Amino acid sequence: MTSALTITNAEKTELLKFLKKNRSADLVTAYLAFIEEKHEIKPVLFPREKTIYQSLDSLVKKLEAQGKLWRETEITIQFGQQSVNDATKKIYICPFTGKVFGDNTHPNPQDAIYDWVSKCPENTERVGGLPAKRFFVSEDPEVIRNYISERKASVKKVVYSSAITGKLFNSKQAVIEDFKKNHIKQMTMIEVQNQNRFQIDEQFLEFIQNHLNEEKISAFVEALSHHPEFEPYLRKWVETE
Repeated sequence: MTSALTITNAEKTELLKFLKKNRSADLVTAYLAFIEEKHEIKPVLFPREKTIYQSLDSLVKKLEAQGKLWRETEITIQFGQQSVNDATKKIYICPFTGKVFGDNTHPNPQDAIYDWVSKCPENTERVGGLPAKRFFVSEDPEVIRNYISERKASVKKVVYSSAITGKLFNSKQAVIEDFKKNHIKQMTMIEVQNQNRFQIDEQFLEFIQNHLNEEKISAFVEALSHHPEFEPYLRKWVETE
């Protein structure tokens, strides 16, 4: 025997709002709206698997358990290319900032230095109204050695890739947030009941079957009968039957 169903003031308010907004709603539709509110059901569609789940949290937990949401991977991070190194034989130097280009670290060092000094923010010299393009050149190993800076060693870092898009994220939580934002669609219980394009997750289907039966709908009607506000709706549903 089903225990008596109670309707709280908050649930009553929400149901009345729904019925006033959806005046043609039948009894089953009203009942679905009620249990969605009462049990805080927030169905979501996962289009990739064409499946509807009871909530976003239940979907995320299931995908995580199956290894279908993110993958841990390792990347190598390198810290910039050296402008001058032990193999450099000739360097081109900006006289305004000291920026340097090496003959073995840049494919076109002479073109690069011309371009740099012509746009250098600290170059205030003018020749014929245009920025001066003078620069220094050196092949002295001692001068070149002064420009060699120690390059930081590369480091390895664990990151997470989306199993859906392959994009990399710094943390698992970032993958999950991206998934929530871009890869699911919110639904209502009524939309779930009225569609036939997508399958329903087994756990969610069990919940629906457990609640959507004649005995529980009758208990719902009985609970509504104790609230005068629902009398017009109950009368309409009885007449429709």
